[in-house]
Amino acid sequence: MFYESKVRAYWLAALATLFLPYASAADLATSSNMEIKSNGTPATQWKNVPTQVVSADDVDYAYRELGRENGGTPVILLVHLAAVLDNWDPRVVDGLAAKHHVIAFDNRGVGASTGSAANSIEQMADDATTFIKAKGFQQVDLLGFSMGGMIAQEIVLKQPQLVRKLILAGTGPAGGPGISSVAGVANYDLLRAIFSGQDPKQFLFFTRTPNGIAAGKAFLQRLQERSENRDRAISFGAYMAQLQALKAWGEKPAVDLSVIKQPVLVANGDHDRMVPTSNTYDLAKRLRNSELVIYPDAGHGGVFQYHEDFVSKALAFLAQSQ
Repeated sequence: MFYESKVRAYWLAALATLFLPYASAADLATSSNMEIKSNGTPATQWKNVPTQVVSADDVDYAYRELGRENGGTPVILLVHLAAVLDNWDPRVVDGLAAKHHVIAFDNRGVGASTGSAANSIEQMADDATTFIKAKGFQQVDLLGFSMGGMIAQEIVLKQPQLVRKLILAGTGPAGGPGISSVAGVANYDLLRAIFSGQDPKQFLFFTRTPNGIAAGKAFLQRLQERSENRDRAISFGAYMAQLQALKAWGEKPAVDLSVIKQPVLVANGDHDRMVPTSNTYDLAKRLRNSELVIYPDAGHGGVFQYHEDFVSKALAFLAQSQ
């Protein structure tokens, strides 16, 4: 029991300091007292937009909202493994919010959202749908990155009328090759990061070429831009629940994706280690109304490495008539 508690404490500390990059102890302390009610003042940048809360089914969902004045179909951001609000690239969020109403939120039991973390992609999709409906949205666009892209697939399969368009980045279909092994890849690179004093996303999201390393450093610097009222790091229990969900998703029988009629933009880097890029090609092939973007010399975080091009393509895709 003592040994297990020590291992648990070790991994929790590693997650707090590495998966939520550059959040100091002071940041995490102040986040517990962060203002979660809108102060009515419009914020125009991801680095300073206030964190708010909406309650549904006995869960308080923490979220941030930009570009409401743009109107139109809201764009809901669905985040990756172990991530909280502060893991979204400010350039991507601000770029989309320049033209669209954009909302990002913490999954149930993750970050500042209350409740117990879901241990299946299907439950995460139901929770996301609960959040969307609690916000009063009748129809949304979904941008899902990595695990978030799997959640997006489940949402559109379960609630097709709720979704207008999808953007799926760095993700794959149920039963896709390598997805059930994400835990091994993530934990291996977490250890590499600990022993090298780096953030694990430098290994997980980017290639080890000079371009990839430089892009990773620039990305991690952008994640520092929000210096106050940062989100809470994911807990050890929530992280383990998400790994369980990914393993089950990777072992799940293939699903008929041809029933998805919505337009879909599918994107990834050409050397994704977390969700092998072959899954991206497979998604584009199986989705009847898809566009495919593959970035060269890029890994799992290709859309962050090529954020300018990705935002441009995403805006053009969202603006197309169906």
